[in-house]
Amino acid sequence: MPLDAVCLSGVVKELREKILGLRIEKVQQPARDQVVLTLRGNQKLLLCAGASQARVHLTAVARENPASPPMFCMLLRKHLLGGRLSAIDQPALERAVIFTMDIVDELGEPGQRKLVAECMGRYSNLILLDGQDRIIDCLRRVDMEMSEKRQVLPGLFYRLPPAQEKANPLTIDADAFDRLLRQANPDREASQFLLDSFFGLSPLVCREIADRAGGDRPIGNCPAALKEAFFVWQERVNAGDFQPCLLSKDGKPSDYSYFPIRQYGSSMEIQSWDALSPLLDAFYETRERLERVRQRGQDLRRAAANARDRAKRKLALQEKEYAQTQDRDRLRIFGELITANLYRMERGQSLLRAQNYYDPACAEIDIPLDPLLTPQQNAAKYFKQYSKAKTAEIYLTEQMALARRERDWLESVLDELSRAETEQDFLDIRRELQEAGHMKGAAPGKKAPRRGPSRPRTFRSSGGFRILVGRSNTQNDQLVREAFKSDYWFHTQRIHGSHVLLCTGGQEPDEKSMTEAAALAAFFSQGRESGQVAVDYTQIRNVKKPNGARPGMVVYDPYQTAYVTPSEALVKALEEK
Repeated sequence: MPLDAVCLSGVVKELREKILGLRIEKVQQPARDQVVLTLRGNQKLLLCAGASQARVHLTAVARENPASPPMFCMLLRKHLLGGRLSAIDQPALERAVIFTMDIVDELGEPGQRKLVAECMGRYSNLILLDGQDRIIDCLRRVDMEMSEKRQVLPGLFYRLPPAQEKANPLTIDADAFDRLLRQANPDREASQFLLDSFFGLSPLVCREIADRAGGDRPIGNCPAALKEAFFVWQERVNAGDFQPCLLSKDGKPSDYSYFPIRQYGSSMEIQSWDALSPLLDAFYETRERLERVRQRGQDLRRAAANARDRAKRKLALQEKEYAQTQDRDRLRIFGELITANLYRMERGQSLLRAQNYYDPACAEIDIPLDPLLTPQQNAAKYFKQYSKAKTAEIYLTEQMALARRERDWLESVLDELSRAETEQDFLDIRRELQEAGHMKGAAPGKKAPRRGPSRPRTFRSSGGFRILVGRSNTQNDQLVREAFKSDYWFHTQRIHGSHVLLCTGGQEPDEKSMTEAAALAAFFSQGRESGQVAVDYTQIRNVKKPNGARPGMVVYDPYQTAYVTPSEALVKALEEK
């Protein structure tokens, strides 16, 4: 659901308790519509103005920042760094939060700055104000052509968005509610009545109130029940009784709310949370990761998928040609039968009918001939075709093996892309495709982005052993190359996935650590949605990379196999922060 005004008020209440009075130590802008303020005590405040994910809350997610900070980020650093957060306000049930900072300007004079986070869907914005509420600048400028009612431009005084012509659900009394019921169409459904009559409510909350009134029925059939359910909700919210919950379906986050949701019955899994900030952080982190992968990996996925499809088509043609070479003995027999019957053949024949002495029954066989060739030339032609087919079988066997390896490698690249998270992950995969000739390199004169060395995902087992998980085929190679011979290597059996390394430090790992490493290999693979996954494991001394093999391709023997269940909860529990 979008972050409605009531839910936002619960977040504001939490923020006042946790970060009010703290100083701003860092300002970062990891994405175009996201700003992260790091406050004393390593408290990180996320302000997001994305159209589908506008929100404000504390975050524990480590976000990668661009190599060069955007201009808006530089502006915020200039005005806010070192400032103390003195007030956090939400205008009367608006989807906006105003953060007031006490600052010292360039001349050493005390002053104030305000950062307004407007969480209003596609109209969301981040706006920086001076001490007189004049706009210094904003994330999205709004001029007269974009909106006649309200402009958001540097130099203008800040004004709140125009108020909606609806009632305040937190201050309305019983008599006013009755008047709204009498004025409304009795055939209107209860949830729609609430949505149309009150601002600050989301469709999910309106449906929940209607459900608690006996179902989403026309208001003419349930005025008393709807009124009772509404004021129970109002009393709870006014008392600050927020009970955050996450709604999941098939193990995937679907929605969230600030009080228990019952309308879905058993079709949804309901998980209670202690606070709204960690709930919002977990919900949107999953959504952002999927969206980030979709956007950043589009051209890479398209290039890898096209190359894989070409490899499949090439392999299909090779297999067809290979099947034809398996019938080559027939060509040899034709040549030998023509040679054996030269005495009864004449030039210009188009068909030879002869006994096939290779057949136990010596049945007659028809042999097509080229009438423009002599009998000897027809025989030589069949022998040549036989020899060509024999040579083609050897060549095609080699080429099909190469095509299968290329196809498997490209499918592993596509699997990598499905799990890629950071900018460096995508750069590594791009480089991998470029080196294989499936993508063009950087244009002449254009420098490739400078990034730090890629690092594998790092975990710590229950037994204290370090576990490394490769993010790309190139990194998988690096893990195998740099590991100690006593370390254990894990990989899913017959399906693509990351290489996982259990670093033993020369010790014998405990059984639980081995199981956890296998579970990580299962999670970071194509089998992460399966109930049980086969994972092969062996000491790194048994893992070899064939000469000329693509990145990430290895052979291993001997090995053992464990059957484990992928678990996202285990991944989060073992991950090193």
